[in-house]
Amino acid sequence: MLNENKKAPLSRRGVGERLRIAILSPVAWRTPPRHYGPWEQIASTIAEGMITKGADVTLFATGDSVTAGKLQSICATGYEEDRSQDAKVLECLHISNLMEQAGEFDLIHNNFDFLPLTYSRLIKTPVITTIHGFSSQKIIPVYKKYNDTSHYVSISNADRSPELNYLATVYNGIDPSEFDFVEQPDDYLLYFGRIHHDKGTHEAIQIARQSKRRLLIAGIIQDEGYYRSKIEPELNNQIIYVGHAGPDKRKQLLGNAHALLHPINFNEPFGMSVAESMLCGTPVIAFNKGSMQELIEHEGTGFLVDEVDEAVVAVNELAHISRAHCRDWAMAKFSAQKMVDDYWEVYKKIV
Repeated sequence: MLNENKKAPLSRRGVGERLRIAILSPVAWRTPPRHYGPWEQIASTIAEGMITKGADVTLFATGDSVTAGKLQSICATGYEEDRSQDAKVLECLHISNLMEQAGEFDLIHNNFDFLPLTYSRLIKTPVITTIHGFSSQKIIPVYKKYNDTSHYVSISNADRSPELNYLATVYNGIDPSEFDFVEQPDDYLLYFGRIHHDKGTHEAIQIARQSKRRLLIAGIIQDEGYYRSKIEPELNNQIIYVGHAGPDKRKQLLGNAHALLHPINFNEPFGMSVAESMLCGTPVIAFNKGSMQELIEHEGTGFLVDEVDEAVVAVNELAHISRAHCRDWAMAKFSAQKMVDDYWEVYKKIV
């Protein structure tokens, strides 16, 4: 049940007034990101989508962010793009900037993890928090403390904590216009994501080698030691690192790939590249962990496997996958419009 304080802002709005929404994005990267920044990307998509719904949207993000709504910022660029800045200082200034103006909004949509929750009982405006994943089980006590006064949304059913109360699950949404459907792909396999053990870069190389297929690797190097020891020595004419990929390069790489390899070593909450790949018509071979069962239709839009050898077998079965079906599946489940519509319904439940 909502407490009375949470209902107060709407009662002050006049007839015909637009819903005033504050979207809180992180300040690690620009919103939307130039290259990497999945939370920033989702915050941007929600903000722009709510504007098309007729809401009065203010995006709280870095100063170089781009929005059709209002923009509020306390820093010119993100701390990952300008390492001279202190991340914790920016985060404190950023969150407090919104919370000190909380009375100006009917709803705050937090896409910035657990820290903003510590303000939530000090303001009357309701706060909805999209939990984009748990960096550690150690942060759950913060979410648990605000169970009764906050509204939590998970990005997959697999990424729910039994200790928390959830209002809904809303899958991440992607703008289909940013990805072209490709009926006749090239013959390469693609790894697209952070270069890190968790994401399975080395396992992707093993799959490509054993299936004797060319592999393109795209993504930021998040773990330099892992890259130097496990990835760089494997690079040659068959295994090629192409660097990070901006929107145009990402669209080209995903669309022309024979398949995306996603051999993750952790329970991934969602997996943006998986949905993006299928929007292009490109099937996905993924290790069956985390949310992959919700994202991928086994033998319909790709294959869910448990180890490298099974993935190699799956590579040889890709001819049986309809690329048109991959596109249709992703459009139905992971489009930006569906995500915005689903959040709009969640907003209505709250206010």
